[in-house]
Amino acid sequence: MKTFKKITSVCMALLVMAALIIGSTSMVFAADKVDDSVKNTLVNTAEGLTDTIIGLADADIENYLNSGDDFTTSAMQSWQSSKDELGSKKDKNGETSVTLKDDQYTVTVPVKFEKADANFVYVFDSTGTPVSLSVDVQYGMGKTLQRAGLNTLMGIGTVFVMLILLSLLISLFRFIPNPEAKKAAEAKAAKEVKEAEAAAAAPAVQAAEENLADDGELVAVIAAAIAAAEGTTTDGFVVRSIRKVKRNRR
Repeated sequence: MKTFKKITSVCMALLVMAALIIGSTSMVFAADKVDDSVKNTLVNTAEGLTDTIIGLADADIENYLNSGDDFTTSAMQSWQSSKDELGSKKDKNGETSVTLKDDQYTVTVPVKFEKADANFVYVFDSTGTPVSLSVDVQYGMGKTLQRAGLNTLMGIGTVFVMLILLSLLISLFRFIPNPEAKKAAEAKAAKEVKEAEAAAAAPAVQAAEENLADDGELVAVIAAAIAAAEGTTTDGFVVRSIRKVKRNRR
């Protein structure tokens, strides 16, 4: 708890000092050009904050995350998400740079770590109050290619999985009832039955007509017998067919 209070006091002292100096000299510099005194103050503040943040233990980070201050919370979240892939600090990795744009100072502190390099990018407002911090991990060429390859494989794998799922979904459509297709199949079957019946009836009629044509004399005799029995002429009826009647012998 004492360590936590000590770290908090150091951070607050740095921020107050930066705010006083920048606030007193905010009208000295030209547009987008940082005054030397302001630049030195920002550099010292950012580097001091960087060393303090890097030296925090996990318990201290958790305490700061619950502090309720927007900058402190966002800074702890950014550092917590990057610290494991960076490892321990080795040394500075170049000069700290300060830029001014839209009344905001951007301070970049390059740091060399055991596993990779990183830039601590701070944004201060015109009064020197820190607004945000982001930890930009600088991956090497090998690491970058590895991450790009993994992303490509994940993308291709996702596409293939989606295509397989889509194919399975389409194959299940045949199990879904389709009333229209059923009606069409029934209508087709009924049509085929009618066509078969018509095709079967046509030869019988044709055969009967051929039999009548071959037995012309027999038809004439039968027609005359019927006309004589009915007391009329053969003009009143037409013999269509002749069928033999089977009778049981006694």
